[in-house]
Amino acid sequence: MNPSAPLRIERKAVLVFASNRFRLTITRPFIFFSVIMLLKSYLAWMVIFDDIIPWRPLITEIPFIWLVFSLIEWFASKRKMAAYMTVNLLLTAIFFAAIMYYKYYGVIVTYHALEQVNQVTAVSNSVFSLMDPYFLLIFTDIIVLFVLFWRSDRIKTWKQKHSKKGRRSFASTMFVISLVICLFQILPNRASMNETVKAQEMGILNYEAYTIFQKDDTELADAKSINQDEVNKLKGITPVSTPAYQGVAEGKNVIIIQMESFQQFLINLKLDGQEVTPVMNKLANESLYFPNFFQNVGQGNTSDAEFVVNTSFYIPPRGAAAQHYADRQLPSLPKMLKKDGYQSATFHTNVVEFWNRGELYKALGFDQYYDKDFFGEPDKVFFGSSDEVLYTKTAEQLKKMSESGNPFYAHVLSMTAHHPFTIPESKYKMTLPERYEGTFVGDYIRSQNYADYALGQFIELLKKDGIWDNSLVIVYGDHLGLPIYSLDNKDKELMKEIYGRDYVSADMINIPLMIHSEGYIEPEVMEPIGGQVDILPTIANLTGISLDDQLHFGQDLLNQKDYNLLPERYYLPSGTFINNTTLFMPGNTFEDGTLHPLPHTSQEATKASKDEFDRALKLLHLSDSYLRQLPEHSSK
Repeated sequence: MNPSAPLRIERKAVLVFASNRFRLTITRPFIFFSVIMLLKSYLAWMVIFDDIIPWRPLITEIPFIWLVFSLIEWFASKRKMAAYMTVNLLLTAIFFAAIMYYKYYGVIVTYHALEQVNQVTAVSNSVFSLMDPYFLLIFTDIIVLFVLFWRSDRIKTWKQKHSKKGRRSFASTMFVISLVICLFQILPNRASMNETVKAQEMGILNYEAYTIFQKDDTELADAKSINQDEVNKLKGITPVSTPAYQGVAEGKNVIIIQMESFQQFLINLKLDGQEVTPVMNKLANESLYFPNFFQNVGQGNTSDAEFVVNTSFYIPPRGAAAQHYADRQLPSLPKMLKKDGYQSATFHTNVVEFWNRGELYKALGFDQYYDKDFFGEPDKVFFGSSDEVLYTKTAEQLKKMSESGNPFYAHVLSMTAHHPFTIPESKYKMTLPERYEGTFVGDYIRSQNYADYALGQFIELLKKDGIWDNSLVIVYGDHLGLPIYSLDNKDKELMKEIYGRDYVSADMINIPLMIHSEGYIEPEVMEPIGGQVDILPTIANLTGISLDDQLHFGQDLLNQKDYNLLPERYYLPSGTFINNTTLFMPGNTFEDGTLHPLPHTSQEATKASKDEFDRALKLLHLSDSYLRQLPEHSSK
C-alpha cells in the first residue's frame, strides 16, 4: 500500500467535511438571506450614492438586516421560511422605492412619501420611464424562490429542515450586537443637515427607521413676533424710497404663464442651427428678462410653484405646500389684487384634486378655477388636453372676463411638456438631430419646442382680442425638467455639448423669468439673482399694490439688484442656499459644505458665509412658523 494513500484519504475527508459544512452554513436562512440582502443593498447604493466605499453597505445595512432576522430566529418556527420571505420582500421594496424615488426626485424616500401615494401613482409613467432594466434584478431571488417553493422537492425539504426556532442564545446575541451597531450608525449622524449624506452615513435602512421614530420637536416662532422688518434684515433688503417701475402697470390685467418643466438653457438654444424656442426667445428680447432666476419648489412641483408665486412664502420641510398649508387663510396675490377690483382665475387642464389644488385655490382666494371639467379631454396628452386646447379655451374665457370692465388676474399653467416628455408625433414641430433621437434630452427638447409653439398661438390670440396690449404678462418655468440623477451617460454628453461644460446642480434649478407690458416696460436683460418667491413683490411694485400689510419672503427684483439670499429645499439638501455667486450645499454641517458656481460665475468667484447659512435657515423657520399658525379657512 502506498504510504501516502492514508494522507490523501484523510485530506479528501477533511475537504468533503468542510464542503458539507459550508453548504450547511450557507443554506441556513439567516446566512442565505443575509447574502441576498447585502447584494441588493449594493445595487441601491450604486444608484443613489456617488462614491461607494466597498465596506460601507456591509457595516451599515447588514446590522439592520440581522436585527430583523434575529427576531425571526427567536420567534418563528413552522412559518420561519415564510417570515424570511416576507421580510425579504419588504426590505427589497424599500430598496427599490429608494432607487426609483431618487431617480425621480433626487432625494431619499421616507415613509412621509405615503402621504403623496395618489400623486406618485398618477405620475407612474414618469417614474418608471427612469427605470433601467437592471433595477429589476433586485426582485430575481423572490421570483425564483417563489416558484421553487412550489415546484422543487429539494427546496421543500430545505424549508422543512429549517422550520424550527433558532437557538435563543444565538438570536439574543445577534440582536444585541446588531442593535448596538445600528445605534452607533444612527446617533452620531442625527444632526447632519444633508439628508443624502445622513442616509449614507446611517445606511438606507437605518435612515428609514430613524425617520419613523424621529420626533418633530422644532419649536415654532411666535407668529405675532414675525414681521417684515425682521425678514428684510435676514434677506439683506434695503427699502427704496422711490422704487423704479412703481405702478407702471397699474390697472392692467395680470397674466402669469407658468411653463411646465421649462429650464433656462432653452432660451436662444440652437441645435445644428435650428432654433428650439423661437417664441420664448422673441419674448425675452422684448421683455425684462431674468436669466439668473431659480426655482423654489419641492415635492409638489407645479403646485408648489403656484403656492410660492402666489404667496411669497417657502414650501414646507417635507411634502407639498398644497397638502400642508391649503387649509390656512393664506396671504396671497389674488387677495391683494382683489382689493383693487381685480377678478381672478386659474387655468389647468388636469383635475383640480391633483395635489389638493381645490383646497389650495380656496386658500389663495381665487374667484374661479378651470380644470379638466372645463377643458374636457380633446387632444389629450398625459393628464389632460394639450397646451393648444388650454390656450384656446383660456383665451376665450379671458376675453369674457375682460368684457366685465374690471381688470383680471389669470394664472395659466401649461402641461404638455411634462415628464417623461414623450409627446405624440402629431405634436412634433421640429426635427431633432440624429444624435438626440431616442434620448431623454432629445424628448425633453422636442416637447419644449411644442410648448413654445403653443405659447405663440396663445400670444397671437391675446393680441387679436386686444388683451395683450392691456396686460402685464409674466412668464417663467415652474421647475426643473432634466434632473442630473435621471440622466444616463448619453444624456450627460448631450448636456455637455449644449453647455460647453458639465451640467451641474445650479443649471438644473435655473429657470427663466420674463416680465412684459407692451409700451410700458422697455426690454432689458436683468442680471440680478431671483427666485419664484420674488414674483409677488415684483408684481406688487409694477401694479402699484401696497405690501404694507402683506408679509412676504421675496423681494422686488426691479429695486433690489445688489444682493439676494434664496433658501432652497427638497431637490437639494436642507441648508442649501443661493447668493449672488454661489449655490451652497451643506455636508453634515456648514463647515464641510460645498460651493458650486452659478451659471454666470466661475469657481474662483464662489463664496458663502456661515452667517448666510444661518440666515437662510432662519428664513425657512419663520416662514414655516407663520404659515402653521395661520387660522384655518372656511371649507365652503
